[in-house]
Amino acid sequence: MQARVKDIADIVENLFPLQLAEKWDNTGLQIGSFKYQVSRVLVALDMDEEVLHYAREQKADMIITHHPLFFNAIKSINYDQSAGNLLKAIIEAGITVYAAHTNLDAGNRGLNQILAERIGLLDIKPLDKGHSEELYKLVVYVPIDHESTVRQAILEAGAGHIGKYQDCSFRARGTASFRPLQGSTPYIGQEGVLQEVEEYRLETILPKVQLENVLPKMLKAHPYEEAAYDLYRLERPGQVFSLGRVGKLNAGISLEELGNDVKKKLGLKFLRIAGDMKKSVSKIAVVSGAGASFINKALSQGCDVLVTGDLKYHEAREALDLGIAVIDAGHQGTEQLMSSYLSNLLKDETQKRGLNVEFISIMNRECIITI
Repeated sequence: MQARVKDIADIVENLFPLQLAEKWDNTGLQIGSFKYQVSRVLVALDMDEEVLHYAREQKADMIITHHPLFFNAIKSINYDQSAGNLLKAIIEAGITVYAAHTNLDAGNRGLNQILAERIGLLDIKPLDKGHSEELYKLVVYVPIDHESTVRQAILEAGAGHIGKYQDCSFRARGTASFRPLQGSTPYIGQEGVLQEVEEYRLETILPKVQLENVLPKMLKAHPYEEAAYDLYRLERPGQVFSLGRVGKLNAGISLEELGNDVKKKLGLKFLRIAGDMKKSVSKIAVVSGAGASFINKALSQGCDVLVTGDLKYHEAREALDLGIAVIDAGHQGTEQLMSSYLSNLLKDETQKRGLNVEFISIMNRECIITI
C-alpha cells in the first residue's frame, strides 16, 4: 500500500508522542506536506547539505532527522547564506523533512533506552520523572454480539496497556434499557418502545494521548447510533518518561575499563573522562546529547558515573566536587546510533501496516575532529 508522510509521522508519534518533547524543542514536520506520497525515507542525525545530496542520490521523498532544522522563528530566507540556500534546495527537491528529537530521547523505546542497552546496562529505569502519562479508564456498553469487535478496535487503537502487559480489558454482563425517540434509527428496538437488551460493560485503560485515536475507532466499530460510554480520569500516574536512563553493570569495573567499553561499544575514536580512573563503578546514568544538567539527578539516584556529551570544564569540576564521575562521549557520539536504530524500527512498523516504504540511514560526518 502506498504511504503518505502522515502515515510515517503517525507511526513515529505513536512510538514517541509529541507530548514527550521538551517545551523549547521543535519536533514534527519541518518542511513539506503530510499529504505527500512516500516511497523512500532517509534517516539522519542532522539535516545538512551532505544529507540532502545523499537523499537526492537515493531518490528519497522524506528525511527524518533527530535534530530539528528549525529551533527558532525564521525572519528571512537569504539564498546567499548557507542556511537559506539549504532551505531553497530542500523545497526545490520536493523532499519533506521531519524531526523526532526530545520525544525520541524520552520514549520507552527511545534513544536513551537503546544507548543504555548498547553500553551493557541491566535493570534499566528512567533517570527522573520528566513526564508522567495521564491515564483514563474507558467504559463502553456493547450488545453481546458486538463485544469482540468493539474490544478489538479499542485495543488495536492503543488502549489496554498496563506495564509489561497489553490487550488488557474487563467485561461484565448486564441489562440495558432505552426508548428510541422520534427520528432515531435504532440498531435494536423501535421508535417509542422501551427496550431492554443484554449488554456487556466493557472497560479498559488508556493514556490521554491515545484518546483522539481510540474513541473514533471505538465509535466506528460500535453498532449503536448513540453509543453509551464514560471516561474517568485516574489519579494514579501512568508510565514515566525521562530524557535519561539509569542502570547497573553485571559486575563492578574500574572507571577506566568502563570508559574503554563505552568507546568500543559506541564506535568512538576518543572520549573524555573526569574522575578516579581506578575507582570501581557499577551504577551508571546515561543522557544522550548534552546532559550535564542531569549531574545532580544522577547523584540523587546513587550513580557512580554519568555518561553524556558536551561536558564543559566547570561542569566536570562540579561533578568531581560532588563525587560522581563523568564520561563525555560527545554529543554526536551518544546520538549517532539513532539513524540506524530508527530506520530499522520504522521498517518493521510499516511492514506490519502493509505500507510499501524503504528506509535507509546515513551517518553524519563528524563536525569536531581531534588530531
